[in-house]
Amino acid sequence: MKYILEKTKQHIIDLINHEYGGEIIAVSDLSFPPDQAMGDLTLPCFKIAKTAGKAPGQVAEELFQKIKTDEIIASVKTAGPYLNFTLNKEYLAKNLLSEINKLKEKYGQNEIGEKKRVMIEYSNGNTHKECHVGHLRNIAYGDAVNRILSANGFESIPVSYINDFGIHVAKTLWNYENFIKKNYGSEDKIPEDKRGFVLGKMYADASQRAEEDKLAKQMIGGMMKQIESRSGAEYELWQKTRQWSIDSLDKIYQELDIKFVNIFYESEVILEGRKIVDELIERKILKQSEGAIIADLEEFNLGVLVVIRSDGTMLYPVADFALAREKFEKYNLDKSIYVVDIRQGQYFKQLFKLLELSGYKKELIHLGYDFVKLPSGMMASRTGNVITYEELRDEILVNAEKETCARHTDWSEEKIKEVAKTVGFGAMKFEMLKVGAESIITFDIAKALSFEGYTSAYLQYTFARINSILRKSGIRNRELGIGKLVEPKEHDLILKLGKYPEIVEMAGKNYDPSEIAKYLFELGQMFNDYYHAVPVLKAEADIMQARLALIASTARVIENGLGLLGIGVVEEM
Repeated sequence: MKYILEKTKQHIIDLINHEYGGEIIAVSDLSFPPDQAMGDLTLPCFKIAKTAGKAPGQVAEELFQKIKTDEIIASVKTAGPYLNFTLNKEYLAKNLLSEINKLKEKYGQNEIGEKKRVMIEYSNGNTHKECHVGHLRNIAYGDAVNRILSANGFESIPVSYINDFGIHVAKTLWNYENFIKKNYGSEDKIPEDKRGFVLGKMYADASQRAEEDKLAKQMIGGMMKQIESRSGAEYELWQKTRQWSIDSLDKIYQELDIKFVNIFYESEVILEGRKIVDELIERKILKQSEGAIIADLEEFNLGVLVVIRSDGTMLYPVADFALAREKFEKYNLDKSIYVVDIRQGQYFKQLFKLLELSGYKKELIHLGYDFVKLPSGMMASRTGNVITYEELRDEILVNAEKETCARHTDWSEEKIKEVAKTVGFGAMKFEMLKVGAESIITFDIAKALSFEGYTSAYLQYTFARINSILRKSGIRNRELGIGKLVEPKEHDLILKLGKYPEIVEMAGKNYDPSEIAKYLFELGQMFNDYYHAVPVLKAEADIMQARLALIASTARVIENGLGLLGIGVVEEM
């Protein structure tokens, strides 16, 4: 569908192309001026000038003489090689607010994806490790991209891949008895809801012990082989503790409102992956080298990738081969996206090349993101220098409850907890999404909890404030009188609301949720500036109704945008 702002742009483009008798320019050639005092839309005339063989300034002047004002275009003026348009305020207000009111939660969505099937794989965590702030970035980023792709008309299929085999598991279980005895005395003393958390601490402790114990490497290697044999006491211990981790992850997903179509596990695909390795050796895509199995990708400037070590232990590509095959054959994908941090960039280039050589011609994308740091420095699971998800969640919820209680001493404990939960989880996600994936995040809990500035709490409060105004008005019909919105700040706000579908499209094309976060913050600032400058409830009846329609549409867009980030809203705050 075409939204009113796009239709307006198309109207202008059609008028100009008509003057030149052909499709000289497109809607994408129109942009927004750096200063809104110049107009609402601007057209650089360089492309037309090149086609017409004239100077850009001359083209702008000629068009200025030919383009007439109408019900859509209020005025036209030139600025050197630019042609600037001011839109009819009444036309834009009437059509845009009606559009938002009609479409409601669907406002901003489009059909660009044409129902193409896109699988997005994220939250590729590990069992037997803690879930920390760095993992939270992956989860929040992947979930937001999934929601944004769906809003752009793709059939987005969210999945997760959990590494439940590997050296980290063996290292944790090697330390199992020692850690339990030292910290709890016996296994039954571990609180049931803390088992996954305890495994993470056990892994960090194991990493430190292994550096001091000369026999550790050999013993851990033996433990890993026993697990991979799928028999014996070590394998049974793996099964039990694996379930602890899975239960812990499931709880986190429920709290964060994360839903997957499927969760793949390395242990379930690794044997099939080993068969595929043999196939690729026969096809000379892989080869043996000094007892190991490798992929020599030097001719593609991608170096050498070890697939199976000389001691027979299997590395990531083995499972990834089987995972890719199952994905494409089971789900008939058009595109497959992997959300994994930037440190794995080279590996995914190698993996994608191997998949291409083995016959997969579909689009494969690695969405990398940079580190999450503490104010004190980098985090590392093996040293225990992390903020775990549980620690972060608990601290944020405690502070959110205190803040909510201080604002509303008359609220019930249940209502305080409900609002604090929405605000707290929103803060956790927004901190991970408000900057581009290429930016390093220094996660400062105090700043994340702030109810002012560039935070989700600020946007949630803005939404709640608008709803408070609407409730106080007692007026339900907010479509009437929208032609009365003629204040400059009203026009600015209306134009901003009209840009939202373009932001959704841009965020989808760039896989960038921060585009939506930044837009919402600017919209929130613009609303608060408007509300302080222009009376709403104290305005004359017909004008008040028009302004209520405007702020109701603003609340709707804030709710829609936060929804694409996986963040909820509250009616009161």
